[in-house]
Amino acid sequence: MKAITIPEFGGADVLRLAEVELPAPGPGQVSIDVSYAGANFAEILYRQGVVDVPLPFVPGIEVSGRVRALGPGVEHLRVGQPVAALTIVDSGGYAEAVNTSADLVVPLDGHGLELGVAAALPSNSTTAFLVLDRVARVAPGESVLVHAAAGGVGSQLGQAARLLGAGRVVGTVGSPAKIEAARAFGYDEVVLREQVAGAGPFDIVVDMVGGPVRRSSLDLLAPMGRMVVMGNASGADDVGIPANELWFTNRTVSGFNLAAFCAAFPAEAGRALHRAVAAAASGQVRVRVESLRLEQAAQAHRRIESGRTTGKLVLEV
Repeated sequence: MKAITIPEFGGADVLRLAEVELPAPGPGQVSIDVSYAGANFAEILYRQGVVDVPLPFVPGIEVSGRVRALGPGVEHLRVGQPVAALTIVDSGGYAEAVNTSADLVVPLDGHGLELGVAAALPSNSTTAFLVLDRVARVAPGESVLVHAAAGGVGSQLGQAARLLGAGRVVGTVGSPAKIEAARAFGYDEVVLREQVAGAGPFDIVVDMVGGPVRRSSLDLLAPMGRMVVMGNASGADDVGIPANELWFTNRTVSGFNLAAFCAAFPAEAGRALHRAVAAAASGQVRVRVESLRLEQAAQAHRRIESGRTTGKLVLEV
């Protein structure tokens, strides 16, 4: 089958279209004929070598498509069924077909979702529900601050916060050009990151930017506030957070990594994906999707790395 591979670590130009083998699905696995694969910052980290993966490597943490084959023990799905799936544990979504755990596959029958839209849900929308509900444990009426609010996961966090009963929901962006795009996704206010100092306090802060933003975010937390760290898009050096400061101020800092969560709790991740699909199908969650061809994977990576994208890029296979 055809797949986009990472033959060596480096810039977007290292991505290559190649022929690779697809093994048969193992016990508890599903093989999917891929229609669309989501493009994410996580795949850039694989390509750069930030995440240690064996080369050559096929990136791709989420897909939509149709069931190709079922591994032993899989009974709740059928061949030909339209599905959305997380392929994040072993990756491989930038390809004509991919295998993943049946727990991470959600049927699309009856939902009326286009496959291009469905491919944009597994990573970002699932993450939004898990971060706010499972990790931050948002309570009705609480205030929420989300950094990088115009990006793929940021656009979902604002909407998920609303669905989960949050009160005030504020987003930050890195440039004025992104303010209007972010406002369309459930935020009461959208401000530039450097202007957020006076906007707090917040019960919950979600930070995927890192660097100085992470340090300043801690100061924006209300007593008993929770900050969830889930990325380092700035590429800045790690920020140390003194443990004594946390207990002096009754604040909490947690981390969330979707790949590690899916590996440890695949059934729970699958239920969160079910929730995301249902929310999108009902119109409670909207996704802004732009499609490129699989062969344009390098272009998708460059656009994501530039920090100028809003919404979600997917690759049509």
